[in-house]
Amino acid sequence: QLQLVESGGGLVQPGGSLRLSCAASGFTLDYYAIGWFRQAPGKEREGVSCISSSDGSTFYADSVKGRFTISRDNARNTVYLQMNSLKPEDTAVYLCAAARGSYYCILHGMDVWGKGTPVTVSS
Repeated sequence: QLQLVESGGGLVQPGGSLRLSCAASGFTLDYYAIGWFRQAPGKEREGVSCISSSDGSTFYADSVKGRFTISRDNARNTVYLQMNSLKPEDTAVYLCAAARGSYYCILHGMDVWGKGTPVTVSS
């Protein structure tokens, strides 16, 4: 059974940091593009960041560029999202997803989804 499990969310003050983890089981992340998406209450799900399956290229939404960093640890079969300088508008449920053999992370083209971890940025 292919599974992704997110962890690391929580409550943080504006300007703070969190590191989210996305651990895979039942498959090897090496051959998948991994994306982080988020969904705030009342809003549509949006892409945050992606790391490709082939050359490890990374992509970021303009709203998080320079603040968030995606990375993968193939030995641990885990992808991370380091989030710095968090803002209240970053508040959302963060989900990771995997697309086999893909270079990009397309919202409706992901093969496996996690259930998400909530992030709240508030003072």
